Amino acid sequence: MKIKLAGLVADSIVDGPGFRFTVFTQGCPHHCEGCHNPDTHDFNGGRYADCDRIIEKIKENKLTAGVTFSGGEPFCQPEPCAYMAKKLKDLGYHLMAFTGYTFEQLLDMSEKDKNVNNFLNLLDVIIDGKFILAQRSLELRYKGSKNQRTIDVKESIKQGRAVEIEI
Repeated sequence: MKIKLAGLVADSIVDGPGFRFTVFTQGCPHHCEGCHNPDTHDFNGGRYADCDRIIEKIKENKLTAGVTFSGGEPFCQPEPCAYMAKKLKDLGYHLMAFTGYTFEQLLDMSEKDKNVNNFLNLLDVIIDGKFILAQRSLELRYKGSKNQRTIDVKESIKQGRAVEIEI
């Protein structure tokens, strides 16, 4: 299976807890003013990569504890993201995603698209919500603006509402 990438970062300490591998997907509908990754917006940009090769690359570093899906908007490519997330979860990785959608929007989307549902249910944590330049803060851990939330996905699905956590 192929995924459209903007890039990969093998050793990240800024995209979630611990040493992480970050998958930057290509394409984003949100176009947030002041976005940290504006080059990832164009759905015609980036390059295609084989999901299994990315997983093999992730496995190369034994210190990698987690994988973060960022972008771009990972939920615009839910099928390859879910494919990778399933294999990575089976290998014991902590999984996280940054999304411009809210948790509530993702729940609605997951009712219409089984791939969104599959991907969402495999994640441990999401940082949700569009980046809002007027609410930008450099004091937030893993988030860019004060409206964004750090959400425990499993507990949120169980309770049927967004459950915020600190990581």
